[in-house]
Formats: sequence, structure tokens, C-alpha cells
Amino acid sequence: MKLLVCGGAGFIGSNFVRQRVEEHGDEVTVLDKLTYAGRRENLEGVPHAFVHGAIEDPAAVAEAIEGAEAVVNFAAETHVDRSIAEPDAFVKTHALGTFVLLEGARERGLRYLQVSTDEVYGSIEEGSFTEESPLEPSSPYSATKTGADLLVQSYTRTFGMETVICRGSNNYGPFQYPEKLIPLMILNAFSGDPLPVYGDGQQVRNWLYVRDFCSGIGHVLAHGEAGEVYNVGGPDECTNLEVVERIVELTGADPSLITYVEDRPGHDRRYSLGSEKVRALGWEAQVRFEQGLEETVAWYRENPGWWEPIRSGDYREYYERQYGSSLG
Repeated sequence: MKLLVCGGAGFIGSNFVRQRVEEHGDEVTVLDKLTYAGRRENLEGVPHAFVHGAIEDPAAVAEAIEGAEAVVNFAAETHVDRSIAEPDAFVKTHALGTFVLLEGARERGLRYLQVSTDEVYGSIEEGSFTEESPLEPSSPYSATKTGADLLVQSYTRTFGMETVICRGSNNYGPFQYPEKLIPLMILNAFSGDPLPVYGDGQQVRNWLYVRDFCSGIGHVLAHGEAGEVYNVGGPDECTNLEVVERIVELTGADPSLITYVEDRPGHDRRYSLGSEKVRALGWEAQVRFEQGLEETVAWYRENPGWWEPIRSGDYREYYERQYGSSLG
């Protein structure tokens, strides 16, 4: 296929581009505005065309979408903590950006896939969310992602567009920016820095290896029914504290580095996605959390040239504001 992948220089997007080019032989154009989490290095060695621009810019979208057969939208502001501090950027990218992309795809009659999140459902004490569960977002991040999802669905119902939505559970793996739990803890453990755990650390997450999510997205792109939503969940659930403790074991860090910090506002207690609908299309997660976490720790250990420039730049200031302590 000829794909336009928006946000393809980010964590999940770059893994998707690699998978589509290397395993499927797709021709890919990447549209990315290269914010702090979008890096050209993530696509090194992968044949692709690149357009530097934002999805909310109609001119950039028009340039990037030329010749595409389908659009896959990863472009997003992704970190909940940042949405609490700077919600306006999330509204602009998720609401206006999704609208501009939908218009571009509609004018050309293209299939459109929106990459979404389990956080649109809010928190669930027991059981798992299905695609019919109520949408109850808790943060500016999840609220604006919810709005984007509803806008996408409206384009199928109103205009007959071929749109599908993939809602993934917590992703982890190579190329993830270290503001997120797993890479943050891995790199802090490598450096002997404190491992800041929100609240009591008993928040439960449904962990999905990034390459499994990418294969699920590709499966829905090929086989999903227009207008439908597909949950793509991981095979294992763990508390945040359990994840940090396992990272301590894998890195050989001192357990005393674990430090409890004030919980963030609106912190959802538990996420869990039921994936029966996408499994009925023939998809299944292949990587259990223990294996995926070991591979992720190994990737960061083997690629200091990727993450060392991040920890020496603006990230240090963000970290100090967020956690009230400096990196060593």
C-alpha cells in the first residue's frame, strides 16, 4: 500500500513505519512536526518520504497526502502530565488536526485509521472495557482524544467515509521517549537516579508491546469494518510498582532508589481492554510482558546514543519541574 503515516517519527508511529516497510513492502510518507518526542533518528535506515509539518496545517496535509491510498494517524500530544500543564496544545492537535486530516482524506476518498487510547474509557475497577463501554475521560489528554474519536466516527455516519479506530492499551518498547513510566525508570536505574512512583504505585495497567500494537493496527486497517472501533489490548496486567520493581531486577539497580511522590491529579486507577473484537479478525498479541520488558531494557542498554542526548537537553528541566528533583 501507499500510506500516509502522520506522527510517524514518534514512538509508536516509527515502529509502525518500520513494520510496514520491512514486513509488507509498503510505500510510506511520514508527516510529522518533530516536537520533542518526534525524532528523525527513529526512522533511520527505513526507506520513506518525509514531510515536516503539523496535521492541523492544511497545506502540509495536502502535500503529504498526495498519492496515498490510506491515512494512519498517530499524530498526538501523548503525555497525560503535560496535558495537565499545557492543555491547549492537546486541543489543537487532537481536535483541529484530526479535522484537517479527515477533510483531506474525505476529499480524496481514502480509508482513514485513527490511533486512539484506552484512556478514553476512564478507570475500571474490575473486568475489561469493550468497544461499547461509556467514554469517561479523566484528563485533558484523554478528553481531547475522545473528541477526536467522535469526530472520526461522525465522518462515517455523515459522509460515508471509510474510517476505523484502534484504541490501544499502555504501549512500551524501543524508541519510547523517557517521560513515560518504563523508559523513565530504565534510564534512571541505569544512572542511579531516584525512581519516582506516583502515589502508592498500585495503579494497574494493561501492557502491550509496541510491535504487537502495530500489527493490530495493520490488521484493522486491512480488515476492519468502516465506522467501527477496535480495542487492542495487551496480554498482561501489572501494577506500576510491580513494573518498577521488575526493572530494578533487570537493571541491577538498588531497590532503595524507589521513591514515592505525590500522585498526579485525575490519575486513573486501572485500565483493562477486552480485545475479542480484533481477535475475531485474526489478530493476537505475540509478546508477553516479561519477555517484552526484558527486550526493552536490553534495547535501551544497547542504544545509549539514542537516549543520552535526550537526558542532557530540555528533558532535564521538564523532569525537575515534574518531580521536584534533578537528574544526576
